[in-house]
Amino acid sequence: MSYIVGAYATAPSTFAWDENLESEYYEQLKSMDNIQGIEHPFVGKLHPFDDDWFLANIDSRWQFVFTSIPGVMANLAHNPHFGIASINEDGRQAAIEFYQQARLAIFKLNKHLGKHAVSHMKIHTAPTISAKTSSSKQALHTSLETILSWDWYGAKLLIEHCDAFIPEQSPEKGFLSLEDEIDTVTTINKKLSCNMGVSVNWGRSAIETRSVQGPIKHIKMAYQSKLLRGIIFSGASGEDTPYGQWKDSHMPPAKAFNIPHYAKNSLLTIEQIEKSLQHCDCDNLDFIGGKISLSPNTATVSERVSYIQSLLTLLDKAIK
Repeated sequence: MSYIVGAYATAPSTFAWDENLESEYYEQLKSMDNIQGIEHPFVGKLHPFDDDWFLANIDSRWQFVFTSIPGVMANLAHNPHFGIASINEDGRQAAIEFYQQARLAIFKLNKHLGKHAVSHMKIHTAPTISAKTSSSKQALHTSLETILSWDWYGAKLLIEHCDAFIPEQSPEKGFLSLEDEIDTVTTINKKLSCNMGVSVNWGRSAIETRSVQGPIKHIKMAYQSKLLRGIIFSGASGEDTPYGQWKDSHMPPAKAFNIPHYAKNSLLTIEQIEKSLQHCDCDNLDFIGGKISLSPNTATVSERVSYIQSLLTLLDKAIK
C-alpha cells in the first residue's frame, strides 16, 4: 500500500531553512516507492520558504493533500478570533480570505504540473475556544457555504478534526467537537448536494480524550456517519517525554518489530494502529498516512527519512 506522508513535519526545514539539505531530503523521499504523496502545509502561500524551490523539487507523480493547520495556528497567534467557526465576524472573514489564498496556491501547483495534483484540502474549525473567544456550528455552516461555492480545481474539502475544547483541560487546539463538525458537514452536504468529508489525526484524538480510546471512538464516529475520508497517524504520550505530555508534537510510534527509529513511551503502538484500522474500511478511504516530528530536532537527512520509513513499516504490517 502507498501512503500520504506529512513530510514537512520531519523535514530539515523544521530546524532551519537549508536549500541543499531540503533538496537532499526530497530526493530521498522521491526514491520511496510506498509514498503516494505528501501532506503539504499551507501558511498563506504555496511554500513557507520558496515557491520556486518547491515546484522544482517535488515529484510530479505525487498526490498532494494540503493542510491549513500551520497557517491557521500562525494566524491565531496574532488574532485569537481567527477561524471559519468564529462568532467574531472579522475573525471569520479573515479565515475566509485565508482559504481563498489556499485555493490560489492549489491552482498554482496544478498549473505547474499540468493536472489536478491536489486531491484534498484540509480545513480546520478554529478559533480556540476560551473565555474571550468562541465558535459555533452556525458560523461554520455559513463559512462552508461560501468556501464550497468556489472552484477548488479538483481538490476535495475535508474538515480535519483537532482536539476539541474540553472544560478544565488545557487544549492544544481547542476547536469544535467532532460531533459538531460531523453534524455541520452532514447538514451542508444535504443542503448543497455535495460530498464533503472529515479526517482523523490519531495523535490529536488521543490528546483530546487523554486516551488511546479517543482515536478509535473518533474513527468509528466518522466512519459510521459515512464521512470518514482519511486517517493520519501521529503519536502522542501522557508521559513527560521530549515530545511533551499530551502535546501535538507528531510523536513517532513506539518500538515494534525491528524498526530502527521510534519514541519511548509513545502511545502509537502497532497494536493501537491495528485496533484503529479495524473500525473502518481501509480500502475505501481516500488516504491513510503518517506525520511525525523529531525531538530533539538534530537528525541527519537519512535518519529523518528512516523515521518515516519506520512508521510506514508499521502501517504496512497493521494493514496486512
